[in-house]
Amino acid sequence: MFKSMRVTALAAALMAATSLTAFAEVVYHRGNTADPETLDQHKTSTTYEAHILRDLYEGLVAYDAAGKVIPGVATDWTISDDGTVYTFTLRDDAKWSNGDPVVAGDFVFSLQRIMTPETGAKYANILYPIKNAEKVNKGELAPEEIGVKALDDKTLEISLEAPTPYFIEQLTHQTGLPVHPATVEAHGTDFVKPENIVTNGAFVLAEFIPNAHVKAVKNPNFHDADNVQIDTLFFYPTEERGAAFRRFQAGELHTNNDAPTEQVAFMKENLGDQFRVAPYLGTYYYALNHEDETLSNPDVRQALSMAVDREFLADEIWGSTMVAGYSFVPPGIGNYGEPAFADYMDMSQIDREEKAMELLEKAGFGPDNPVKLTINYNTSENHKNTAVAIADMWKPLGVEVSMVNTDTKTHYAMLRDRQDFDIARAGWIGDYSDPQNFLFMVESDNTGFNYSRYENPEYDALMDKAAATIDLEKRADILKQAEEMFMRDLPFIPLMYYGSMNMVSDKVAGFEDNLLNVHPTRFMSISE
Repeated sequence: MFKSMRVTALAAALMAATSLTAFAEVVYHRGNTADPETLDQHKTSTTYEAHILRDLYEGLVAYDAAGKVIPGVATDWTISDDGTVYTFTLRDDAKWSNGDPVVAGDFVFSLQRIMTPETGAKYANILYPIKNAEKVNKGELAPEEIGVKALDDKTLEISLEAPTPYFIEQLTHQTGLPVHPATVEAHGTDFVKPENIVTNGAFVLAEFIPNAHVKAVKNPNFHDADNVQIDTLFFYPTEERGAAFRRFQAGELHTNNDAPTEQVAFMKENLGDQFRVAPYLGTYYYALNHEDETLSNPDVRQALSMAVDREFLADEIWGSTMVAGYSFVPPGIGNYGEPAFADYMDMSQIDREEKAMELLEKAGFGPDNPVKLTINYNTSENHKNTAVAIADMWKPLGVEVSMVNTDTKTHYAMLRDRQDFDIARAGWIGDYSDPQNFLFMVESDNTGFNYSRYENPEYDALMDKAAATIDLEKRADILKQAEEMFMRDLPFIPLMYYGSMNMVSDKVAGFEDNLLNVHPTRFMSISE
């Protein structure tokens, strides 16, 4: 009997331990490069914010772990024969975190809000394919005139200005995420505060402590909550890549979405599969202020571009995690073909430097009359090393460079708010695989992303013509003409094409490399 009691007690202890393990909180510690400037999906503009918003909200469509488009709030949709009317059927089990059902009217409210001029959405133009969206955003029509209708609570109709082959992919962007109407109406811009926010994604915001972390917890009302394995999620701003690497080594971070380039060789040798390098749909570039007296000269802009040894930057500064870039649209993008490469791409670096000197001399500059410029960059050892290397490359031309470093939030606010600068580091990651998503950035009226303040009616006309062209081959030819004009006028100097770098603990499952570098937490799990 004594033996029987011991067996029973042991079995009870094992059951208790198993029960505790089953209900142990699963916490994901995620490095995110920078603090979000905003958690308002209608005012967002960076990938840092997108990673967080993608976990808090779900749009009509979403991304899976492999970066493929999947149904979100919409279970399915139909497209009219002429390609201009999309009809979405919303899932019956879609709910907000407070228990309210997600209805078609929520998307009508949200799309009207982002287009209302008073909202101040920097990224509103990504949704200009929607009928009347541009006119509403420019104050020419009332918000109710936008081509979005709730046919009933579970049926949403969106009408477009013209057939748009990439429209469904556009809806994966954070600007297509819905807001909870009652919360916005009750709290205004304060709807993003943890005590107010209502979300419809896999997670709900619990805390936002600037320069420390964003904390989110599992949303029990999410329609797929039973399959979400993470209970608590922390996003940490990791601008200092070296510090992030040390935290990863110490087990304080499960993942980080960048890495210190000076440690790439070490990581490849010592981290094995925990260090991931993959192709990425993006371009690293320098924006040139066209309102600056010196940089308004096209010869100066071309000289600066020609003198940059991009292969050195990609291989030596970035440890072969980037590829030398001679076009703004990256190779391999959909609906395009080969980009419009710079005509000096195949010249030797020595020949480029000689030609650059000739152009600067033609513009009246040289060692006796140097060009004096400032490079602004956001905090990162990688960005600093790139700026130092480029300054050294320009020095033989008689170009004197000073540098200004600020945190990421301040840097991009400076660019968007059109503050004074000469040259500024920036990067663009494609929201969808189409050249329009790169070339639209420097349209004259795109004040949110046209950092260079480039204004060219011919360029704008080509972009408008492309938007109205249904035939994809003819459209690609028109966009190619626009990119050729871009490379002639150089609002931005393309420097490199991105490769994504991620540190991923072997405790993490469900983190899949993909071209868009999107990794929704709902598909991940953590094992201890």
